[in-house]
Amino acid sequence: MSLRNPLESHIQVEKISLRGPGCVILTGPSSCGKGEVAKALCSLMSIAPGAHLSMGEILRTTIQSARSDVSFRTLLKAKYQISDSANIFECLDASQELTKKVLSYAQDLERYFKRQDMDKFCSQLDWLEFCTMNGLLVPNRWTQEFIAAHIEHNSELHTKPFILDGYPRRVEAAQHLLGILDSLNIPVVKVVHLSISKQEMISRANARGRVDDDQASLLSRYNFYIDSVQPTVDYLKERLGSPAIALIDAHQPVYTENNGCRKLNLEASINNVVISVLRNLGVPRSIVNDLISQKKR
Repeated sequence: MSLRNPLESHIQVEKISLRGPGCVILTGPSSCGKGEVAKALCSLMSIAPGAHLSMGEILRTTIQSARSDVSFRTLLKAKYQISDSANIFECLDASQELTKKVLSYAQDLERYFKRQDMDKFCSQLDWLEFCTMNGLLVPNRWTQEFIAAHIEHNSELHTKPFILDGYPRRVEAAQHLLGILDSLNIPVVKVVHLSISKQEMISRANARGRVDDDQASLLSRYNFYIDSVQPTVDYLKERLGSPAIALIDAHQPVYTENNGCRKLNLEASINNVVISVLRNLGVPRSIVNDLISQKKR
């Protein structure tokens, strides 16, 4: 008869939680796996799916709320000067460059909204919806204001932890974000900087096969990361202190062999990155092992 080690733990940890309120910022280059890591962290750390804030989701939520929620629409117009009554050609954000861009899509806008004369009147919310649904960039000011409005309008984010995925990407956006969080007494728990090489970014993008992942676009995204995102992380490090920043190697591949064929185990590879993130968040190794073993089942 085998005897159990009396020092062996009989406790198994299946989930943990962050003390709220608090914001975990996930940043890094394109294709570094921010979305996958964020989803895993939500599952393991009892963070509601709605508390995983990506820019795409915030833009879609902003459109829905602005169209259906009177209080949010009023907040957006009164505090952030963005509304469905302001003409994009005459609003606070109007510029020759923006006017030229909107006019170049005038026919597409008319087909999308089934309205005429959109070369004369296109509301800010119309342009936001069109850009979001067609993968176009919105004015930088809007990005900052939508983040602020979303956090301010969702009271649960004031008391419970949330993950901010892929934002901020510029120093001025980081300054704005910290101001919003400070005003709401929401601390930054950790800035998780997922790092991959340029070659790995290109390799991952090519593997997913998106139409906009041509070579020129990929190089442009990586250059943007070097020129804008990395300085933003440096700024956050200066403002929040070195312990608040976790540099994580996002390329931790696991391969399986099958009949002499070597194949990437994507789930195990993501788990490796998630383990590194959890350890940097202060979760003991034994608990991390329990969490990951439960996730695999």
